[in-house]
Amino acid sequence: MLTNAVVISVLVLMGLSLARLNVVLALVCAALTAGLFSGLSLDDTLALFTEGLGGGAPIALSYALLGAFAVGIARSGVTEWLAARLIRRLGGTPDPGQLRRLRNLIILVLLVAAVISQNLIPVHIAFIPILVPPLLGVMARLRLDRRLAACALTFGLITPYMVLPVGFGSLFLYKQLEPSLAQAGLDLAKDQIPQAMLLPAGGMVAGLLLALWRFRNPRDYQPVTLPGEDHQVRLSPRTLVVAALALGSAVSLQLLTDSIVLGALVGFLLFTAGGVVPWRESQDAFTQGVKMMSLIGFIMIAANGYAAVVKGSGQVPLLVEAVTGQLSSPGVAAAGLLLLGLFITLGIGSSFSTIPIIATLYVPLCLALGFSPLATAALVGSAAALGDAGSPASDSTLGPTAGLNADGQHDHIRDTVIPTFVFYNLPLLMAGWTAAMVL
Repeated sequence: MLTNAVVISVLVLMGLSLARLNVVLALVCAALTAGLFSGLSLDDTLALFTEGLGGGAPIALSYALLGAFAVGIARSGVTEWLAARLIRRLGGTPDPGQLRRLRNLIILVLLVAAVISQNLIPVHIAFIPILVPPLLGVMARLRLDRRLAACALTFGLITPYMVLPVGFGSLFLYKQLEPSLAQAGLDLAKDQIPQAMLLPAGGMVAGLLLALWRFRNPRDYQPVTLPGEDHQVRLSPRTLVVAALALGSAVSLQLLTDSIVLGALVGFLLFTAGGVVPWRESQDAFTQGVKMMSLIGFIMIAANGYAAVVKGSGQVPLLVEAVTGQLSSPGVAAAGLLLLGLFITLGIGSSFSTIPIIATLYVPLCLALGFSPLATAALVGSAAALGDAGSPASDSTLGPTAGLNADGQHDHIRDTVIPTFVFYNLPLLMAGWTAAMVL
């Protein structure tokens, strides 16, 4: 197993990221490692990597425009005005109990917003660079540990799609998991798919509770002016109307057209047309937003290139065969398959993309070892979801970092990737194994 190109490349990716090498460079090095160690030539590896880059371009453009849209919201002053009113209602100098309650309220708001973004209003991570950066000043004053905010956001971005069959949950359960299982020879009733994922989702809930306890103490941050905050606009009725139109148009257009790019573009143009972002300053505001989000966009582009190399290397089937070929115990096999899913998703960064890769390999093996259909579905779904939290290249970690690091005080690896890996992947491993054993 340790000589497999996929394992080596993931170890290279995680090691370089932990050593604080830029994640984009770490992904490029991991892609070269995966290709060369699998026997591909350098030219073939680069060709696969380059071909895969195009898949990340729409996401990168979406992030850039969302950054510009976030600057427009920051210049409107709406979020800061609401937060200031909330703090004033607590009194001039809130006591520790009031501060703790307000911190809990902000975490609850972030958690609910993340859940809604997956199922009720499926905008996914698009809300984060809009909602979170304007709140950073208040979060710093409240001494809210942003690692807890990252854990809350990641929980809301992952757990709902595992069990709730609406929005992105419908895509995960009924467009990816169910068809992939059926193509591999496992037919389940539609209502059994969410049922199979209930216990694994319980592991995510346990992880959230542990994160709430671990990061409950205050943490200090330096007050930093965000892009756009030095151009504060008086909160007039016109500003409120323009902000409401921009936000409403951005969300509505994304829901109608499934295009984050169009929604963010129209939202930013409305801020400009309404005078919140003066026309002569619109280019500067747009550039500030792109700068704020550019690193995340480049990571997503590089991650798509790495995923293309992994898929083209042909090493995933060999990895499964190497790990499971000599296993006859269902318990040991379940643990091995879950760990494999973790490694694959950590590198690719997408549970949705992992399901088609592993389902055709896992299902025959699970049925041969005597796992029930429900247990097999739980094992495949859990193996795919593992690594979505904790991957440097996952949008479930990149999204929270994009919002929480807008002032440069939230490290992607140490403050998002490592906490979410520890508090979600480890409980999900145990819950997925338990589901495979008892269902």
